[in-house]
Amino acid sequence: MLRHAAHRLASRAAAGSISRRALATAPVPAEEGVDPAFVESWKKVTNIIEPPQTPMSAMKPRPPTPDSIPSKLTVNFVLPYKSEIANKEVDMIMVPATTGLMGVLPGHVSTIAELKPGVLSVHEGNDVTKYFVSSGFAFIHANSITDVVAIEAVPLDQIDASLVQKGLAEFTAKLGSASTDLEKAEAQIGVDVHSALNAALTG
Repeated sequence: MLRHAAHRLASRAAAGSISRRALATAPVPAEEGVDPAFVESWKKVTNIIEPPQTPMSAMKPRPPTPDSIPSKLTVNFVLPYKSEIANKEVDMIMVPATTGLMGVLPGHVSTIAELKPGVLSVHEGNDVTKYFVSSGFAFIHANSITDVVAIEAVPLDQIDASLVQKGLAEFTAKLGSASTDLEKAEAQIGVDVHSALNAALTG
C-alpha cells in the first residue's frame, strides 16, 4: 500500500513539474492597452458617451511571451524621482526580497517580490553593478521583462562606510534609550537599515 501511495505521489509531482515548465515557456499574447470587458459593459449602459480613458489606455502593450526563452533579461529600474535603468538587456539581476536573495534570469516565472534593505546587483557578462535599495517591489513578468521599483537606491560605491558605522552606533544607542513604542520603532528601522548597509559594504 505504501509503495502504491508513493508511486501515485511521485506521478503527480512529475506531472506538476511538467505543467509548470510548460507554463513557464508557453506563448502568451501581448496585453491590450484597453480593457475590452470594461468597454463592453460601458456600451450596454450608453452609446452616446464614449468610454472614459483608463490607466491601461495610456500604457504601451507588453510584448508577447516568446515561444522560447530569450538569452537576455530586459530590466527597468525606477525610483520616485528618476529612471535608473530603462529597457536594458542584462544576463541576470539579484534582488533582496523579503524571502531572501533572489536571482532573476531570462524565462523566470511571473512573480511579485517585496524588497527589503539590501543589495540589488545587475549582471552583464563580467560586469556587476550594485545598488543599495531601501525597499520596494520587483515585478517579474513571464516575457523575461523585470520591473524594479524602489523607494530609494544608491550605487554601492558611493556609500561612505564611516558614516554608516556612525549611524549604526547612533541608532543602536537610541534603541537602548527609547521609552515609547514610536521611539523604539524608529530606532529599530534605523538599526535595520544601517546594519544592512554595513553588511553590504563588508560582505
